[in-house]
Amino acid sequence: MKLSKYFYTTLRETPSDATLPSHVFLMRGGYIKPLSTGIFSMMPMGYRVIQKITNIVREEMNKIGGIEVDLPVVQTADLWSESGRYQAIGDELLRFKDRNNHPMVLAMTHEEAMTDLARYVLSSYKQLPFMLYQFKTKYRDEARARGGLIRVREFLMKDAYSFHATQEDLDKHYQEEYDAYLRIYRRVGIEPVVVQSDTGIMGGKIAHEFMLDTPNGEDYLILCKKCGYQANREIAKFGRETYKGNANATPEKVETPHCASIEDLSKFLNVDAKATAKCVFFDFEGKLITVMVPGNLDVSEIKLHNLLKAKELYPADDSLIRECGMVPGFASPIGAHDTRIIIDEALAEACDLVMGANEEGYHLKHCTPKRDFPAFEVADIAEAQGGCKCPSCGEALSETRGIELGNIFKLGTKFSESMGCKFLSADKTSAPAIMGCYGIGIGRLMASVVENSHDDFGPIWPKSIAPFQVEIVPIGKDDAAFAAAESIEKTLEQAGYEVLVDDRDERPGVKFKDADLWGIPVRIAIGAKGLANGEVEWKLRSEKEHSMVKLDDVLVKVQEFYQD
Repeated sequence: MKLSKYFYTTLRETPSDATLPSHVFLMRGGYIKPLSTGIFSMMPMGYRVIQKITNIVREEMNKIGGIEVDLPVVQTADLWSESGRYQAIGDELLRFKDRNNHPMVLAMTHEEAMTDLARYVLSSYKQLPFMLYQFKTKYRDEARARGGLIRVREFLMKDAYSFHATQEDLDKHYQEEYDAYLRIYRRVGIEPVVVQSDTGIMGGKIAHEFMLDTPNGEDYLILCKKCGYQANREIAKFGRETYKGNANATPEKVETPHCASIEDLSKFLNVDAKATAKCVFFDFEGKLITVMVPGNLDVSEIKLHNLLKAKELYPADDSLIRECGMVPGFASPIGAHDTRIIIDEALAEACDLVMGANEEGYHLKHCTPKRDFPAFEVADIAEAQGGCKCPSCGEALSETRGIELGNIFKLGTKFSESMGCKFLSADKTSAPAIMGCYGIGIGRLMASVVENSHDDFGPIWPKSIAPFQVEIVPIGKDDAAFAAAESIEKTLEQAGYEVLVDDRDERPGVKFKDADLWGIPVRIAIGAKGLANGEVEWKLRSEKEHSMVKLDDVLVKVQEFYQD
């Protein structure tokens, strides 16, 4: 492919809204073009990468028995109402009406449509198991689109759904999906971190996320380096340290001016944050939820959402807090009324704590929840952090950041039960199919590869998904250089390699900078000085140094490189 006949562009300056390396280089290299916030057009250079990722995923899905289908992105609200998600999902689900005034949705995921397809065919246990998958554009009205392709509103996704007669069969296939995902990510140059995760709007009881460990990640991961425990921070379990001081001390009010935060309070009273308790307030269906955790920890809103089975959960207004007998910034459940109180497991047996006195500028010392509170519930609602104890082995946990590459869920019968996707079992009874769900964001995976593999000049694509395999760069205006480039191009293409020839009338520096942005694994530069010796310059994108190679050896050199 001659660059003069290709559709491309590159940018010299970094776009003002691009901060992540993947966003910067995918924009500067002409892989993507923004159309609107969180919505991108895929340009030819980017689309070649997307196609290669798609083919890898397709190969691995087919290996484990997947059957490819294609489902509509525009779906009826009635279909989503069958599962209950039309009512349960918030504004991220785009709802609209067609010209006949029928309520419709723009699908952000395809559980309903896939279950509908399965029930159309499924009648007997003899047809099970089967796994259907697709590559489909989806739309999520994301409130915080960011990072280029990392968090978008419109995206291409591989989503797969398996249907089983028994839980044991689902468990077996779940492991096959797990292993296939590992192969997919390793084939694109990523060694993923696999963590337990929240099932969210997907439902089900067990889920895993495959993460890229990177400082630019938007998720926080909790890891144990000793026993291998790994979980997303929002749902991670951890061993509690219950603070116990003087159990017999009675509450004592002390003046604490300008101490509305735990940090200020700890410094002022010279106590460890673990010896304090803080309140966080939520408005749940118009009623106040008072949540209390140790002062050194934060509330996990995901855990709280799951506990309450809440569709929406909002921070409570100060007025609602005061109506229930508490003072924002200096609050505690002592003396409170008309509120549901939920305390973290770490506080259930704690004593001698510092907490708010429900009076501006004052706190209480020597508080004991089970003695001083009205009725409360105990739950795992605190968020794990580095340094907490591993729930499996007791060692200190570490914390890192990651980008979600994909996820797998054991859905169970959440959708098949509500939507009537049932089969006749061997004993002639009707049973709902047991389902699994497995997703990979294709565009996000492309961006994640860049996050994982780049230098200061652009992406360093792995061989498996680079837009081209070899780039040929004739230098200067010497006709012999361009003739040699054409000869090498023809030889390599006849051998089955994808070749890009930069035949522009540009300075070598411009060509080399663009070559770095395109990240093609092999760059062959042809200049008059080298040709005089029958040689060309050979450089790998992953290496800084170059070497000279005989013209006659170029094909063998390329073959050796791609056979490794």
